[in-house]
Amino acid sequence: MIEQNATPSVLFACVHNAGRSQMALGLLRHHGGDAVVGRSGGSAPGVALNPVAVAAMAERGIDISAETPRAWTAEGLQASDVVVTMGCGDECPYYPGRRYLDWQLDDPADQPIEVVRRIRDEIERLVVGLLEELGVAPRD
Repeated sequence: MIEQNATPSVLFACVHNAGRSQMALGLLRHHGGDAVVGRSGGSAPGVALNPVAVAAMAERGIDISAETPRAWTAEGLQASDVVVTMGCGDECPYYPGRRYLDWQLDDPADQPIEVVRRIRDEIERLVVGLLEELGVAPRD
C-alpha cells in the first residue's frame, strides 16, 4: 500500500529490457513527470535497445535512445510499490508486499514499425490507466 503523500514507484520488468519495459518507462516518465518514480529491468538484459522501439517512441516525442538494457535489482524491486511484468514468465521477480500487474503484450523484437506502434499505443493506454489508479494526473 502506498503511504499518503508518498511518491508512488513502479518497476517494469521483462526479459531483455530492450523494448516493452523501456517504452513503458519512457511513457511513465512522460505522462507522470516527477509525481511518480519509474524503473525498468530484465531477467536477461539485451545488448542494446530495440531500434524500432526507439523510433516508435520518437514519433511520440519521447527519446529513450540514451537508455540501456539492465537487470532488475533486489533494491529496485523492494523500493517499488507496483511491479508490472511483461512476458518474463517464471523469470519475473517476486517480492512479498508489492502489487503485481501482468501486462500481456506482444514482444516488439524483430517486428516492423507498424506492429511496434500498436504495442506502444497499448502500453501508453495501460500506463495512463496505472497513473490514474495511483492518483497521478497524467500529463499531455
